[in-house]
Amino acid sequence: MKKKTFIIAISIVFAILIATFTSTYLLLFNKPFNVASPTFIYIDNDDSTDSVFTKIKSNLNPQSMTGLKMLARIKDYDENIFPGAYRMDAGTTTLEAFRKLKSGNQTPVRLIVPSVRTLDKLVSRVSKQIMADSASIAALLNDSSFIKKIGYNNETLPALFIPNTYEVYWNMSAENFIRRMEKENRNFWNEERKAKAKALNMTTTEVYTLASIVDEETANNAEKPMIAGLYINRLKKGMLLQADPTVKFSMQDFGLKRILFKHLETDSPYNTYKYAGLPPGPIRIASTTGINSVLNYSRHNYLYMCAKEDFSGTHNFASSLAEHNINARKYQQALNKRNIK
Repeated sequence: MKKKTFIIAISIVFAILIATFTSTYLLLFNKPFNVASPTFIYIDNDDSTDSVFTKIKSNLNPQSMTGLKMLARIKDYDENIFPGAYRMDAGTTTLEAFRKLKSGNQTPVRLIVPSVRTLDKLVSRVSKQIMADSASIAALLNDSSFIKKIGYNNETLPALFIPNTYEVYWNMSAENFIRRMEKENRNFWNEERKAKAKALNMTTTEVYTLASIVDEETANNAEKPMIAGLYINRLKKGMLLQADPTVKFSMQDFGLKRILFKHLETDSPYNTYKYAGLPPGPIRIASTTGINSVLNYSRHNYLYMCAKEDFSGTHNFASSLAEHNINARKYQQALNKRNIK
């Protein structure tokens, strides 16, 4: 009888152990997330366990949170929450998800640094992609002592940024973002590009500045080396650049569709109709295509250009002022026909 009772007791304990093991296994190795594609959970510095769970519930639509909550309680997750971006998918188990969160094993994200007209727009776009907010990034970019330390001033600062797509950690700070941009800038300006800039008798910032003008002149990438060559011809001859985009920049009126004589009188070092040479700095965040177009400019004899009268966004080029005046009249007549003032 005692032997039978012992066997029954052992059987019960064994059954309980199996049930506990099975239950724990199902809690930890289940795949709870109902998502059609990989999804990021973004954890901020001020998140708590509860707010993390709220984000998981809202974004991953889990079948159950029991396993995650159990692990969080056992492992004291609330005492050490790592901010960052964590990618989960339908195949992620509860244990895998928790290990990512607990260890801070975040997933790199794609940061697109755009070619835009102003630093304000760049800051706005970047701050939507990383944890650093626009105020903290803008504060650094407006700190004259900080930007001086990294080799720029208020006028040349746009030249720091090389538009591209970078892989970064989402929780990077504003300063880490700037440091990353310094690194990418150094990588971009390799020995080959620096040698080409030197051959033009330009600094890399001057190349960037000219590229920003070229970018503003046209969205047609195929035409950019031609325009770059025209401006380089003018610089070599000591002629005024007379670039309309610099007039718009000097007036901070990017919507101007027609440059009039009164606009050309704007007294600004950026107005290349009044002041010789390049302006003090870039008039936008230049594209890599624009920069490479300057470094690999087209060799020709053109000194003048005018937007084509078909409004295609391309230009008529001329070697002489007389030829240019003919092209300019065609364009002015087209503007008048469309009542563009």
